[in-house]
Amino acid sequence: MADRIQPRTLKGFRDFLPEAELQREAVFETARTVFRSYGFVPIDTPALEYTEILMGKGSDETDKQLYRFTDNGGRDVAMRFDLTVPLARYAAQHIGELGTPFKRYHIGSVWRGENTQRGRYREFMQCDFDTIGTESVVSDIETALVIHDLLTALGIERFTVRINNRRLLNGLLEARGLTDQATGVLRSLDKLDKVGPDAVRSDLVATVGIPESDANALVDLAALSGGSDILDQVDVGDSELGARGIDELRQFMAGVEAAGVEPGRIVLDMGIARGLDYYTGTVYETVLDDLPDIGSVCSGGRYDDLASLYTNQRLPGVGASLGVDRLLAALEELSPESSARTSAPVLMTLFDDSRRSEHLAVVAGLRRAGVGVELYPEARKLGAQLKYGDRRGHTLAVIIGDTEWDDETAQIKVLATGDSHVVDQDELADACRRLLGDA
Repeated sequence: MADRIQPRTLKGFRDFLPEAELQREAVFETARTVFRSYGFVPIDTPALEYTEILMGKGSDETDKQLYRFTDNGGRDVAMRFDLTVPLARYAAQHIGELGTPFKRYHIGSVWRGENTQRGRYREFMQCDFDTIGTESVVSDIETALVIHDLLTALGIERFTVRINNRRLLNGLLEARGLTDQATGVLRSLDKLDKVGPDAVRSDLVATVGIPESDANALVDLAALSGGSDILDQVDVGDSELGARGIDELRQFMAGVEAAGVEPGRIVLDMGIARGLDYYTGTVYETVLDDLPDIGSVCSGGRYDDLASLYTNQRLPGVGASLGVDRLLAALEELSPESSARTSAPVLMTLFDDSRRSEHLAVVAGLRRAGVGVELYPEARKLGAQLKYGDRRGHTLAVIIGDTEWDDETAQIKVLATGDSHVVDQDELADACRRLLGDA
């Protein structure tokens, strides 16, 4: 007999037990509802792309992290590292059929061969939404509103959406003759939250190679945060690009205020750089106020030139991505209580295999009435079945024994409290819905 293979998973990859997967699916369902309320439609793209589609589109770091190989047909291929670059290829390929503006959402796995850490894995889900084909600030405002509504719908009360515009930084670099060093500057500023202003200032001088006066100006700009009033303190010299960025941020903040967003929930933060090379305008990062060190749980930005790599047609875009795995890791730290392991709130117990058909008829009726119910598959003692229901996270257990069959009644037990309710069988669905609504 051959040696048994040890069951194990690769570092940075995970199996999901039911309670974790139920949590993820609940997030996806909520996200779909919010996205669709704004008119976004679903798409999908392959996990595998030609390497030339992906290489050089994110950053030097993402290039190094690509899962890249030669397939059986001798093609140089790689697994997608995000959902935005494949979207740019997708839009360039299909925009004639789609039309503009095109609003899409996409929920799928991506892969990066990076060092694992808290809330970061080598395979993870992204939950993206984007608007393609318009440079209107309305789409930038709407992106922030979707982030706001999504986290609110997920029951997160304390979060902050931090906003910047890459045109300000690019304008300042232009005014100081540092445009050629933009990539290095972005990499350095993107570390601001992790290492602090002094370390970034030193890195700009020693590593990027810019004068100390310019490094001071960049760090001073990055230190500004707050409401629209901070834009009066932004100095981008005589750069028209920088002035455009300031004007866009003023319009942006006026728009989110008009939409009724609570003051302080969406703020300007000139320190937000976003390390990916393709961002050109508004950029977004979202932090949980009670766990800021876990990083941004929903990020994105405007990328007006990315699709130009694949088509002559100008296809500007803006969007963001919910980091589902990072968000769930954060929520587990904030609220570590156990989760349900079942998707059906009601358990139907079974005492007598000879009554199987009657039980199947009852649970079918409950499902037709919109009540999710799991039928225990074999006759066992009631205590064992109720223990199973409690462990799985069922809310209610329905008990129909010989007495109940004779009386045409059913007993409903609320598992969390042990309370029991006897109802007529023809009222069972209504009673279950009522009790579930009260739970």
